Amino acid sequence: MAHALVNPDGLHDPVPFGYSHTATVPAGTELVLIAGQYGSGPDGAVVSADFTEQVKQAFRNVGVALAAHGLDLGHVVQLRTYVVNHDVSKLGPIAGAVQEGWGAKPPTQTLIGVASLAAPDVLFEVEALAARP
Repeated sequence: MAHALVNPDGLHDPVPFGYSHTATVPAGTELVLIAGQYGSGPDGAVVSADFTEQVKQAFRNVGVALAAHGLDLGHVVQLRTYVVNHDVSKLGPIAGAVQEGWGAKPPTQTLIGVASLAAPDVLFEVEALAARP
């Protein structure tokens, strides 16, 4: 059995915001943890100073990391996103990238606003937890 995403009655619909409220993972499922990915190319350099481009590249990098384990975005159960100097204007690009990758079945997600990340030009980072059924 694969993981299940549930958005309970009594809680707002989080899907337009790019996440689900809860997820379950069956016992015996192999978990794959993806370290924080940022908007870097294969050389590790940030691909753009633009926040939206960094978000898109970071999610592409998550896809590459998952593929190394024979998985894809559909196996992701949880995301943690880190946003430098977060404000409401940054929600749209994040939700858009999540909706592009997961459609109506986004994983759970926690967004954390931070003062800075590993390097001054990194504006966004995402880590993922995936489940192999």
